[in-house]
Amino acid sequence: MEAEAAKAIGAGIACLGMGGAAIGLGNIFANYLAGALRNPSAADGQFGRLILGFAVTEALGIFSLLVALLLLFV
Repeated sequence: MEAEAAKAIGAGIACLGMGGAAIGLGNIFANYLAGALRNPSAADGQFGRLILGFAVTEALGIFSLLVALLLLFV
């Protein structure tokens, strides 16, 4: 196998982390919305945790993109 093909395959596999981050974000927001609809008075107290979960999950997705780009271009 050529080195360029191996780099492309590795970058594609690294990009799977972005799909996982997208699924995680959907899960976070869906659960927040379900909880907020069940108990609207507690929704304001959980908003900070929602934003923290969003930030951490998005950071992991961006990290997997960075790894894929490093595999392709370095």
